[in-house]
Amino acid sequence: MDEQLDATISSGQASLAAPAEKTVDADERRFWPAVLKGMRCRCPNCGKGKLFYKYLKVVPTCSVCGEDLTAQRADDLPPYLTIMIVGHILVFVMLDMELRGAANPWVYIAIFVPLSIIMPLVMLPSVKGFVVALQWSRRMHGFAKGGKSID
Repeated sequence: MDEQLDATISSGQASLAAPAEKTVDADERRFWPAVLKGMRCRCPNCGKGKLFYKYLKVVPTCSVCGEDLTAQRADDLPPYLTIMIVGHILVFVMLDMELRGAANPWVYIAIFVPLSIIMPLVMLPSVKGFVVALQWSRRMHGFAKGGKSID
């Protein structure tokens, strides 16, 4: 095969093949609109229906557009991402406080223990909404079966 390639190149017959045309799914799901809707804890399809019926329980179907959301598999990723985000924020603030002047250890306890409890609890629904919307927009797991995008 290398000999054929060398012969083609040396004879000046080399040509670049046209790149294959990108085929777009007839019902393409746009990533950013879906993710932004999910982060607002709304249906990634219509953006109007609620995504959760309890603190973190995903509704089986959207009450507005009827999108089936039972295929989501947002199990361990949302808490992992939330801990990573909160940890980076709190460590940055701790280091900044330490560099500006050592504070009393009780100040650290009074500030960072409540923040390390409250911040993940506040962020977790939005992060889980992000993960569900990510799965929906990329047709991961059972989301590939159908459902029309309203966007």
